[in-house]
Amino acid sequence: MSFDHDRALSEAFDGQASLFEKAPVQTDPLAIERLIRISGFPAGSRILDAGCGPGLVASALVQAGHRVVGVDLSREMIDRARNRCGTPAGAAEFHQVSLHDPLLDGLAPFDGALSRYVLHHVVDPMTFVRRQVALLRPGAVLVLNDHLTDPDPELAARHEAIERARDGTHTRNLTGGGLIDVFARAGLERIHFLEEPFVLDFDEWFDRGTPELPKEEVRRMILDGPPIRGFTPSLLDDGSIRIECVRGFVKGVKPARA
Repeated sequence: MSFDHDRALSEAFDGQASLFEKAPVQTDPLAIERLIRISGFPAGSRILDAGCGPGLVASALVQAGHRVVGVDLSREMIDRARNRCGTPAGAAEFHQVSLHDPLLDGLAPFDGALSRYVLHHVVDPMTFVRRQVALLRPGAVLVLNDHLTDPDPELAARHEAIERARDGTHTRNLTGGGLIDVFARAGLERIHFLEEPFVLDFDEWFDRGTPELPKEEVRRMILDGPPIRGFTPSLLDDGSIRIECVRGFVKGVKPARA
């Protein structure tokens, strides 16, 4: 199942790449700056960017003086990341491999690891986090940034159905508490969490997806039913839909002890 899902992700994001790297939620410079600041990696750290996409975060990390190793399943994303982060030479390298590829064992340990908007595409969040922890040196920092869902199970299930209708590679979102639980179960210490709102435009969001249902049907799904925390739509006067979302940042430290 994981192999099939990885192949679907690779194909989907090859197709989405040109729109993805221009999407407002992906390119927002203030959001990227906050992510780098929240991460607080020590100067000159060597960072694993898990699910690096077109290198938007990697570029900001390089500009902040870090070195980056980025991995992604999509060839198109890796090509774009290499083009974006070509200078300074040697500051970033990118590989089209799974996070679980043995290549990374040879490149470890890392001083930090980071992922942004990746967790909701993985089959097993616990395995995803534990693999990154295994690649870190003791005392290193792991940071994860993803959009959140409602703590009510029925509303979370409705959110998941909408997300999957718009993009078949979606697995599920976690709540903020769910993110903290995953970090705690992975053995991380000094866990910090914060959340912030952000906004999506329905048309822009849908058009860069890999839909399983027609656009008008997904539009009806969004407008019909109770509001969902982390995914609340508003129908504007011009007929467009504004979606109020919430993203979470969770940060933890790998224990220094063996």
